[in-house]
Amino acid sequence: MAQDRKVLDALDTAKTQWYHFTAVVIAGMGFFTDAYDLFSISLVTKLLGRIYYFNPASKSPGSLPPNVSAAVNGVAFCGTLAGQLFFGWLGDKMGRKKVYGMTLMLMVICCLASGLSFGSSAKGVMATLCFFRFWLGFGIGGDYPLSATIMSEYANKRTRGAFIAAVFAMQGFGNLTGGIVAIIVSAAFKSRFDAPAYRDDRAGSTVPQADYAWRIVLMFGAIPALLTYYWRMKMPETARYTALVAKNDKKAAADMARVLNVELVDEQEKAAAATAAAAEEEAARREQYGLFSREFARRHGHHLLGTTVCWFVLDIAYYSQNLFQKDIYTAVQWLPKADTMSALEEMFKISRAQTLVALCGTIPGYWFTVLFIDIVGRFAIQLGGFFLMTAFMLGLAVPYHHWTTPGNHVGFVVMYAFTFFFANFGPNSTTFIVPAEIFPARLRSTCHGISSAAGKMGAIVGSFGFLYAAQSTDPSKTDAGYPPGIGVRNSLFLLAGCNVVGFLFTFLVPESKGKSLEELSGENEMEAEPAAATNSYRQTVPDSGQSE
Repeated sequence: MAQDRKVLDALDTAKTQWYHFTAVVIAGMGFFTDAYDLFSISLVTKLLGRIYYFNPASKSPGSLPPNVSAAVNGVAFCGTLAGQLFFGWLGDKMGRKKVYGMTLMLMVICCLASGLSFGSSAKGVMATLCFFRFWLGFGIGGDYPLSATIMSEYANKRTRGAFIAAVFAMQGFGNLTGGIVAIIVSAAFKSRFDAPAYRDDRAGSTVPQADYAWRIVLMFGAIPALLTYYWRMKMPETARYTALVAKNDKKAAADMARVLNVELVDEQEKAAAATAAAAEEEAARREQYGLFSREFARRHGHHLLGTTVCWFVLDIAYYSQNLFQKDIYTAVQWLPKADTMSALEEMFKISRAQTLVALCGTIPGYWFTVLFIDIVGRFAIQLGGFFLMTAFMLGLAVPYHHWTTPGNHVGFVVMYAFTFFFANFGPNSTTFIVPAEIFPARLRSTCHGISSAAGKMGAIVGSFGFLYAAQSTDPSKTDAGYPPGIGVRNSLFLLAGCNVVGFLFTFLVPESKGKSLEELSGENEMEAEPAAATNSYRQTVPDSGQSE
């Protein structure tokens, strides 16, 4: 309808205003919390092993058995995958705003409950921790499609990519904050309850108070989510959802005028009744296709295939990179042998190492994307990112034995850092952005949820499948509890192959730079309406010059 069109045109051409930045912070704090909650568990797993799986007869500190480690680290990913599909669908059915608050409260409750995990045995504590972390992941999963969709529908077409990228980039600060909190907590407990190294006193190296340290780190993630809740509830529904899905043009115009300082004046409000019959006739003519229809497959099937496959293979490669962190930490002497440290000292040094990785390897790539995505475009950044990730992974794999010999570790660290950088200044950002732009409003959240769920499936494969695959082919050299695998070098070749697949499937995804959401989704074609059935609108600009 022309009435829709004027509202959406005003959104597309509005100048960047304070509310755009407010929306970035509100949506971004959700991603900040998501990253903190998902990655903070890796900071405390060694401590959990020392506390609950201590064996006084062992020369090595206690560690989580492989199946328990996989469950504790991976159950949140499984919950996230389910949440992405469910809340993505629900966001299109109920509206973005209504569902947005649900996901946040679920995250807050389960974050606190994770730290309160209870039980009289190791099995009991791990079981309750896994239960609450699954539902924490379920809430986190909802944030992916909703945050991306809300930001894309609020933004103007000129800077939309940068705003969505900025929301996603808050993950880097969530990782960084997780490391800083763990450093502070472990340092404080270590200062107050000092303990000897494991090899000096096996039982005394883990003080009883250490059981509080990991709980505090996990529960802290509820704080930023709670601080954001009020502002999420104050956000109006996006004008695009209200106009295109809920079919309430007047409310869409009023909501937009309230938050974006844009006023749309209906010049023919009295004519609405006279044109109702024509509008109903047009609506009947314009049958809206569903997700499983042939029309969707014809228009967007290849787009959905491109976004899902690219995100799936990207996350296999991205989340498998933690396989190399232990080699890097040892090479640069960030982590001494476990038996030379107490439990809290080990937690401190792991947190310090991961904080440095977040600061140097994660955050810069995200913000390069924010700066350049609306200049270079999504397609070029994603294609270039996959290409360079392939090149650097082959650069690690082909001369792998060279990199692992003494004296060559610096080159290994540099190659690893560049792989990480071009993942974040590349497909790790664009796979999040593009699905929020190229699908119709009534299916946008659902399709983003499907794409991100494919990515999370890739994360599960990358994190845990390659944890087994990368084990040495020599049974005597595998990590405790793991069967022989194909080795790190062969794993790197497989990961490079994943990047090649992502490179090829990028060609199924359209460039969205500078285009309106309706142009990208094809909704412009479906909104043709006879002139007799239109309401005439004009846009008036306040004296402050807040919109174009």
